[in-house]
Amino acid sequence: MVMTVLRDEPAVLGAPGPRPRSLVSRPSVADSVFRRITYAGGVATVGILLAVGLFLALRGGQALGVAKWHFLTQAQWQPEGGVFGIRAVLFGTVTIAVIAMVVGFPLAFGTALLLSEVVSPRIGRLLVALVDLMAAVPSIVYGLWGFYFLQKQIVPVAQWLAVTVGQVVPVLAVTDQDGKPVSDPNFYTSTAFIAGLVVGLMVVPTMTSVMREGFSRAPAGEREGAYALGATRWGMIRAVVLPFGKGGVIGGTMLGLGRALGETIAVAMIISPLFAINWQVLKSGTNSVSALIALRFSEASQFGLSALMAAGLALFVVTLVVNFTASSIVARSRSGAQSEG
Repeated sequence: MVMTVLRDEPAVLGAPGPRPRSLVSRPSVADSVFRRITYAGGVATVGILLAVGLFLALRGGQALGVAKWHFLTQAQWQPEGGVFGIRAVLFGTVTIAVIAMVVGFPLAFGTALLLSEVVSPRIGRLLVALVDLMAAVPSIVYGLWGFYFLQKQIVPVAQWLAVTVGQVVPVLAVTDQDGKPVSDPNFYTSTAFIAGLVVGLMVVPTMTSVMREGFSRAPAGEREGAYALGATRWGMIRAVVLPFGKGGVIGGTMLGLGRALGETIAVAMIISPLFAINWQVLKSGTNSVSALIALRFSEASQFGLSALMAAGLALFVVTLVVNFTASSIVARSRSGAQSEG
């Protein structure tokens, strides 16, 4: 029996064969509109950010042209006299931010683990709402609470730290101009320590939210596998949750640091402005870049405004670097990428 195989032959000898069909799909109208809107939003955000930086650079250019590199090394602030710089206020900004991180990180880390790993889902939702509500409290409310309530409670603690620990740790000592220890309560008010405590409580909700999101990325299969191998709850957290949430912990900490560096109202209400580097964090007198701008803006001359804009540009660059670094760390953290074998 002869079988005949039929093949598609070209209609004319030498003519090209059939062309492959194109599989390229055309996006719908809704997809095109959505894509353009999202692109426009991203471009607008970047444009606004660049516009803010350009505005500060242009307005602060006059002062930067006069001070030059001394703007970063000078500790005094007398723009009308041509002697001004942000070394002292930048030191105070970093000091307050470091104290805030020392206070806020343990609270945020423990709260994030509590919400994601310990409490039941019903109680967890309630606690998450309460923590998020803390982020909605205005800065001035924190400042009023810190100035009128917390300061009175912290002064005795600061005196005890200065007497007992200050002899070993110089930054916790409180001395007068002659280097002698002092016990007058007035020396322990309006300090970087109190401002750092208040700012630390302010950044806890932001840090907690990012850390909790990182901890929640740990897959349920690995959690159950750890329990099946006999791990305790802490053993499971240490072997599974913490490796998966490492990016969230680092990112949340740096986002909180960026918030602490730029805090204005609460710090301005608590501190006693001082244009000198004060290594004794429990002693009255400190300053920050944001508080300097807020306190001097209304009474500054034209050149003084330019100097304040230059200070704002420096703070803008610092916070921008911190926040971009935190965003890149959070973006690189992938589920399962850092789990232990």
